[in-house]
Amino acid sequence: MNDIRRSILWVIFGFSLVMLWDQWQIHNGRQATFFGRPPAVAPAASNPATPATATGNGVPVPAAKSSNAPAIPPADVEPVAVREKITVQTDVLRLTFDTEGGSLVHAEFLDHAAESGAPKTRNPFVLFDESAQRLYVAQSGLIGGDYPNHKTVMQFSGDRQLREGQDTLRVRFESPAQNGVKLIKTYTLKRGAYDIPVQHEVVNVGSGPVSPQLYVQLMRDGNPLPGESSFYSTFTGPAVYTEQGKFQKVDFSDIDKNKAQFQEKADNGYVAMVQHYFASAWILPSGVQRDVFMRKVDNNLYAVGMIAPLESVSAGSSKAVTPVLFAGPQQEKMLEQIAPGLDLVKDYGWLTILAKPLYWLLDKLHGILGNWGWSIVALVLVIKIAFYWLQAKGYQSMAKMKAINPRVMQLRERFKDNPQQMQQEMMRIYREEKVNPLGGCLPILVQIPVFIALYWVLLSSVEMRNAPWVLWIRDLASPDPLFILPIVMALTTLLQTALNPQPPDPMQAKLMWYMPLIFSVMFFFFPAGLVLYWITNNVLSIAQQWLINTRMGVPPQFNLPKFR
Repeated sequence: MNDIRRSILWVIFGFSLVMLWDQWQIHNGRQATFFGRPPAVAPAASNPATPATATGNGVPVPAAKSSNAPAIPPADVEPVAVREKITVQTDVLRLTFDTEGGSLVHAEFLDHAAESGAPKTRNPFVLFDESAQRLYVAQSGLIGGDYPNHKTVMQFSGDRQLREGQDTLRVRFESPAQNGVKLIKTYTLKRGAYDIPVQHEVVNVGSGPVSPQLYVQLMRDGNPLPGESSFYSTFTGPAVYTEQGKFQKVDFSDIDKNKAQFQEKADNGYVAMVQHYFASAWILPSGVQRDVFMRKVDNNLYAVGMIAPLESVSAGSSKAVTPVLFAGPQQEKMLEQIAPGLDLVKDYGWLTILAKPLYWLLDKLHGILGNWGWSIVALVLVIKIAFYWLQAKGYQSMAKMKAINPRVMQLRERFKDNPQQMQQEMMRIYREEKVNPLGGCLPILVQIPVFIALYWVLLSSVEMRNAPWVLWIRDLASPDPLFILPIVMALTTLLQTALNPQPPDPMQAKLMWYMPLIFSVMFFFFPAGLVLYWITNNVLSIAQQWLINTRMGVPPQFNLPKFR
């Protein structure tokens, strides 16, 4: 039975590794190897307005255009605007707009450094970009006729700097009349905010009514992120949220194969582009009907967006709709305040129900301690206290097994040619000593989901970027530059292994040492915050096991490996 107990422990350990690997695969934008979630089924479209293709210039094309004939443009000819790049800055954002379409083509986050240890003021993180290396932009315009879109050159007006004492900065782009329609975009940037209301005012300067459709889209290339680790890669790609379909991620490869499945029609929600720590999203007002689309625009270039029909605009009048453009870090509390479900871009996967309370507790501890590293240590301590009784039962069972282990070894040697008799004698000993050989498995099984959820909390939290702990650890989101924490983690793991009873089977005994060594090597490439959490868990587990064994009269004993 000792063999069975040890085998079950290794099965649980191996199963947890399989689940971690599956989550790596999913968050890396690939299909899960073992436990992939079935894709959400999109409802049948009742109106084929969702675009499946794009024009050569990237403007989405509806399947059915408006039946209203476009109005005749006025005789007055407006001056042609000059295409240029406009840079504006708030206290947290430095944005560059292109007067061609009034599109956002470059975004820097002044409170977040691009690289570990880099000064954020000199090298801020860049999300949107339009360069030879990357393409990631936010666009919008009108379709349903020959109306202004993101290829139309517009006239800029407004301030370029948020001054002292100001709380808002407005950036305005006005298109020339096109088929009797003008489009005026007004970005309202707020102090300390990453969400930007973008008013789209449709002005009918023609002689007849028009019924255009508004589209908003995020376009980016499918290249992997610079410096992305293959050991803990997270999901990069488009996502859709609606109250009906909830949060749905789509791999770029599924778009390539025309297999993307998501909620295509709704009157709420948002579309987003997600990556590690940061995200962008277009959020239309709730109640506005919209068609959601994803498409491949060009070779390795993808778009996700929404099309919303506007009410008929009579001649000489105007109508406005104000979607919100978010571009910023995945700070959970901030995302919850911007829009329902936006916090889900910080994706914890199938353990969200456990991960969100753990993050809440971690954030509260940080509010008290003021240091994310010590907050991780405190959180693991709190979890250990919460599971103390349950884990104590497991260690008590292991201590009893350790106490009777010499008798079990004698039985194995005595009845090695009679397995049936050996099992009967072992069961008799277990009954006499009131030992449950599986008693140590349940506590481990219960705690595995909690610690995997905590793993994803630490991996996904942007607060860990460039967050110092002590001395040489200046960034909890990057590997330890001196490899001190991974070495300590390996030593504590081996110490914990040495304290466990040695399996009688030689092969199992070897695996008990090989597996922790292999697992420890992986942590040399993990962020320091994750390694710190695992070290803290190991140290507390060793202390608890030592205390319980001593109280039960089973002195701690180090079982060193025998590889001969």
